[in-house]
Amino acid sequence: MTKQVLLEVKELKKHFHLGKNQTLKAVDGISFKIHQGETFGIVGESGCGKSTAGRTIIGLYDATDGDVVFDGMNVHDMNEKERFQFHKQMQMIFQDPYASLNPRSTVAEIISEPMEVHGLYKTKKERLKKVYQLLEDVGLNRDHANRYPHEFSGGQRQRIGIARALALDPKFIIADEPISALDVSVQAQVVNLLNQLQREKGLTYLFIAHDLSMVKQISDRIAVMYLGHIVELTDSSQLYKKPLHPYTQALLSAIPIPDPDVEDKRERIILNGELPSPVDPPSGCVFRTRCAHAMDACSAIKPAWQEIDENHFVACHLYDKKITGGQDHSQVAASK
Repeated sequence: MTKQVLLEVKELKKHFHLGKNQTLKAVDGISFKIHQGETFGIVGESGCGKSTAGRTIIGLYDATDGDVVFDGMNVHDMNEKERFQFHKQMQMIFQDPYASLNPRSTVAEIISEPMEVHGLYKTKKERLKKVYQLLEDVGLNRDHANRYPHEFSGGQRQRIGIARALALDPKFIIADEPISALDVSVQAQVVNLLNQLQREKGLTYLFIAHDLSMVKQISDRIAVMYLGHIVELTDSSQLYKKPLHPYTQALLSAIPIPDPDVEDKRERIILNGELPSPVDPPSGCVFRTRCAHAMDACSAIKPAWQEIDENHFVACHLYDKKITGGQDHSQVAASK
């Protein structure tokens, strides 16, 4: 049975004008669908545009072009009343638990503020009861409600941020690198908490991160971003089993393996050069300046989005026989 599409992103672009006729193309035409109840991961290096994509989807940034359709409605065509209701259904967990919480407010005030803004629960007592419930849901207790953010550890602060995101009982949560600022020992606890909340509340996640090993633990499908573009998209297990794009292969090769014997023998793929500037991205394939398999066509022609295997999409000339003259270079790339 096919699951309902809750969010559809169509050719979304977010460009920032820097003056002097310069434009930073942070997100440059990405498309994907997220189904009800799934976790969709976006991974890539810092500066690839994944956080900008999340902020544009939820409306913190105005889109330059493209559409975001949530539960059948185009987010960018909503009037003020419709957008107000939309924000009840979609919430965000921010990357930095230190900066995203008001240091002058108590935990109870932080979590209950969205309820007050949206007119949920008639009395302060009812809102406080909901706050207590949410604190328990995220692994804290009601005694924490009267404390201030500085009294908590990083992991506890992120749990408070999660509780705030849940305050309006949303359908969809964008988690923007929610574990990157946390100690390694705490990261798994937060991911387990998100998985538990998803099962209990039927949530749908867009999980943004640069740590592929952690994304694998929580995501059903993963999109790999590079310089504002999605270069590969498939199921989580398939991506790790058979990465197609040279960039994905390089990212996966950087994940350490806990077995010292295997780690010593495996080949690490080192990318040439630095990430190009999104102000002046390379022509054709944006990855060509760092790709060991770059061909002449890569500088002139933008790679087509192709389904190579079932539900496994990639944008790379290595898999386009029109470009390679009928030769199949996919095995060469996959063996690296």
